[in-house]
Amino acid sequence: MDVTLLGTGAPAGLPRPDCPCAACATALGADARAATALLVDGVLLLDLTPGAAFAAARAGRSLGEVGHVLLSHPHDGPALEVPAGLPQPGRVPDGRELTLPSGHRVRAVALDAPGTGYAVTGPDGRRLLYLPPGGAPAGLEEGSAETYDMLLADVLGRPDASARLRAVGAVGPATDVVAVHLDHDVPPGDELRRRLAAAGARAVPDGTTLTVGARESDVPAVPRRTLVLGGARSGKSVEAERRLESFPGVLYVATGGTRGGDTEWADRVAAHRERRPGSWRTTETCDLVPLLAQDGPPLLVDCLSLWLTDAMDSVGAWDDAEWAGGGERALRERVTALTGALRATRRTVVAVSNEVGSGIVPATASGRRYRDELGRLNAAFAAECEHVLLVVAGQALVLRG
Repeated sequence: MDVTLLGTGAPAGLPRPDCPCAACATALGADARAATALLVDGVLLLDLTPGAAFAAARAGRSLGEVGHVLLSHPHDGPALEVPAGLPQPGRVPDGRELTLPSGHRVRAVALDAPGTGYAVTGPDGRRLLYLPPGGAPAGLEEGSAETYDMLLADVLGRPDASARLRAVGAVGPATDVVAVHLDHDVPPGDELRRRLAAAGARAVPDGTTLTVGARESDVPAVPRRTLVLGGARSGKSVEAERRLESFPGVLYVATGGTRGGDTEWADRVAAHRERRPGSWRTTETCDLVPLLAQDGPPLLVDCLSLWLTDAMDSVGAWDDAEWAGGGERALRERVTALTGALRATRRTVVAVSNEVGSGIVPATASGRRYRDELGRLNAAFAAECEHVLLVVAGQALVLRG
C-alpha cells in the first residue's frame, strides 16, 4: 500500500497567508507545505484540499481513479470546488467500516475531539492510521489494537496521541510515524527535525510517496540516554519534558524533594507538575542507581545538580577537613556508581543539569567546590550519553547526537 502526501501542513498551510512570524518567513522550498491530504494507492483521498488535482500532478499522480473522498476534520470547512471526476466528499461514522472495490478497508476511529480518524487496511494487509489536526484516539485499551505499520498524525500538536497509541501497542518500534498538519509553532528545518526525532517521528516534503510497512533509512532512532544542560530559566526542563511527551508511563524523578515552609519552591514544583502529561508518574528520590538498573518506562531525571547537592551533603563536602579526610573520595565513588549505572541501563533516560561556571566565581571555597564538582559530573554523565543538548534562551543546541 502506497501513500502520497499531497500536503503535510496545517489547514491554513505553511507559511500561513499574511503571517509575519519567523517560522512562516523561513518556510520556503521543501519546507513550504500545503494543507494535509493523503492519496492512498490512487483510489482513496483522505481530505480534500484546495489544488488537490495540481498537487497530485506535481507528485506524478492522478486523481482519475479515486472512488472515495473522506473528510477527517471537525467540520467540512468552507465550500471547496470538487475537481471534475471526483466523487462528493463524505465521512464514515465512528466505529463503522467501509470496504472499497479495490479491497481497501477503511474504519472510522473515535477521537477525543471533534473529527474522524481513519484506520486503512490495504489489500496487502498493511495498516495505517490517519488522525486529523488536534485529534487523538479515544477509548483505547491495552492489547485492544493491532500494531499499525504507519501513523500519520499531528505529532507536535498532540504528542499524547502517540503516547496513547504506544501504551496500548498500536504504535510499536517498527511503526513509521510521520508528522502531518505541520504549523508555524515550530521553525522548519533543523529544529523541526530535532523535535520530531525526539518523538520517534519524521517529516517529509509535500508530494512524497511512502510505502506502508517499508521503513525508510532516515527514520530516526530515539536516543537511549540524553543529557540536557542549561542555565537558570533557559528552558532546559521544558526541553527535557518535550523529548518524552510522546511516550507513555514516563517516571519523573524529582531530586529536589520538598522544602517545608518555602512557598516559592512549592510554586516551582507545582508549575512543573501541571505541565507534565497526566500519564506520567513522579517519584522524589536521589537514589538513581537502582532506578537505572531496573527495567521499566523512560526516566526523566530533574536534576543532576540537586542530586549532587544531596551527594555532597552526605559526604560532608562543605567542610574542608571532612572533604580532605575522605569526602572527596566518597563523592568520586558515588559519581562513578551513577555513571556506571547509566552506561549499563536499558531504560530510556533524559536527565537535566545546570551548566555553571560561565559567570561570577563563587566567593566561598565550598561554592567553588560545588561549581567544580558539577562541571565534572556533567562531563562524566555526558560521556555516557548518545545525545547532549545545551539550551540557551529556549533554543536547544546539539552538542552530541
